[in-house]
Amino acid sequence: MTAAAKPLRLFFALWPDDAVRAALTGRAVAIQRVAGGRATRAESIHLTLAFLGDVDPGRLDALKSAAAEVSLQPFDLVLDDAGYWKHNRIAWAGATQVPAALDRLVAGLRAALAGGQFAFDPKPFVPHLTLVRKARGGSAMPAVVPVRWRVSDFVLVRSVIGPEGSNYLVEARWR
Repeated sequence: MTAAAKPLRLFFALWPDDAVRAALTGRAVAIQRVAGGRATRAESIHLTLAFLGDVDPGRLDALKSAAAEVSLQPFDLVLDDAGYWKHNRIAWAGATQVPAALDRLVAGLRAALAGGQFAFDPKPFVPHLTLVRKARGGSAMPAVVPVRWRVSDFVLVRSVIGPEGSNYLVEARWR
């Protein structure tokens, strides 16, 4: 990284459309009512595919080129599961059936990143959307109403820290 260039905090994600976002925001508010914590802001709801962390801005074009090589076959993701992770106090939404096309997308993206020598979080992919942070466990969570999401693109997102937490800006989109 050059001394003058401030790194960009980046990740790849699935970015829900307005209908899916509204349904998930409603679910987040319902969970927050019973479990406390801080509901994810509607404009921040996403499903992370690969977290890169700090990236030199001079490599942004190469990163976008690597992502452009990734093939995405559209698929339906049915968000019909929810849970609570005690270790980080997160209430989340997920899918009981992970589409093969989603697994292929993540594998293709990780291969493209590795090929371009981009570092990313190598933890196993666990598809979920964080709905509430700092939630209390043991609360009776609201019933899950399935949300069907037609996925036909993925995005590169920049995280910018502000006074109220992270703000996410979509840098690029691939269909």
